Amino acid sequence: MILGIDTSNYTTSVAVVSKEQQLLFDKRIVLNVPEGKRGLQQSEAVFQHLKNLPDLLEKVLDKYRASITGICYSMKPRPIEGSYMPVFKVGEGYARAVAKALGVPLYPSTHQEGHLAAGLWSVGFMPKGPFLAMHLSGGTTDLLRVEPYKGGFRIELLGSSGDLHAGQFVDRIGVMLGLKFPAGPALEELARKQKLGDGIRLPSSVEGYMVSFSGPCSAAEREIRAGVEPEKVAFAVFRCIANSVEKVLLKAIEKTGLKEVLFVGGVAANSFIKERLIRRLEHPAVGARLYFAKPHYSRDNAVGIAVIKFLLR
Repeated sequence: MILGIDTSNYTTSVAVVSKEQQLLFDKRIVLNVPEGKRGLQQSEAVFQHLKNLPDLLEKVLDKYRASITGICYSMKPRPIEGSYMPVFKVGEGYARAVAKALGVPLYPSTHQEGHLAAGLWSVGFMPKGPFLAMHLSGGTTDLLRVEPYKGGFRIELLGSSGDLHAGQFVDRIGVMLGLKFPAGPALEELARKQKLGDGIRLPSSVEGYMVSFSGPCSAAEREIRAGVEPEKVAFAVFRCIANSVEKVLLKAIEKTGLKEVLFVGGVAANSFIKERLIRRLEHPAVGARLYFAKPHYSRDNAVGIAVIKFLLR
C-alpha cells in the first residue's frame, strides 16, 4: 500500500491506495478562509496544515500502519525548475518523518502530477502515448502536453494565463456576489437559476495558447455594479471560461494532432464548462475525446499522489 500526502494551498489531504489501485482511505480538510476574503497568505495556510495533518495521519496510521510499504508526497506545485510553494514543505516534512519511522521508501512527486494521476484513475483512462491536459484551478490555467512514464509524467507547458487563473476569476466574482471562498460550487448553483437565452456575454481573450481573464473579470465586476442579476453574471463567467478553453484547445488539437484531452482541477468539475466543451469539441468536425476527472477527484486530493506509483508502472 502507498500512503499519499498532499498539502496544497487550500486542502490538507491523505490517502491510501493498494497495489490493485483500490482506494482504501481518503480524508481531506479544506483550509478555513475568513468570510469576505479571497484567499490565504502562505503563512496562514502553513499553520492550518500543521494543525490538520497530525490528526489525519493518526487516523490512517491507526488502521494501516503495518500495511504501508511506501509514502508518496507532493514536494512542489509542478514538475519544473523553480516551482515552489511553502505549503508543500509541511507535507514533505511529515512524509519524511513517517517514512523514517516506518522504515519504508519515500517517493517525491508534484501536485500537478497528482491531479493528472487522480484524473486518469477516476475515469479509467490509461493512454498509451502522449495526450493533452487542461489543469483548471485557482492557481493554474495550464494547457499541457503529457507523456506518462514509469512513476510520473513528462509534462510540457504549452499555454497558461498571463494574469488571473480560471479559479481566481470564479472566486473573485463569487466573493463580490457575497459567496464564501472558494466560490466555485456556490457560483455554479447560482448560474443554474439563469434562463437560457436571457443572459449577458463577457469578452473572451485568447492569443495563441495564452488566456487572459483580467479583462473578463473587470467586465463582470462592472455588470455587478450596474445591478445585473447575480445569476446572469454567474452563468456568463462559466461561459467565458468554456469559450476561452475551447479556443485554446482547438488550436492545440490542430497543431499537435493529439485528440485525447484530460481535464483536472476544481474548475474542471463545473458542469456548464464540461457540457459545452463536450458538445463543441467532441463534434465530428473536431473529433476530440474528452475525459473529465470525476468531481470528487478533480479537486485537490492526495488520491492521485498515492496511486501514481501503481498507475504508471
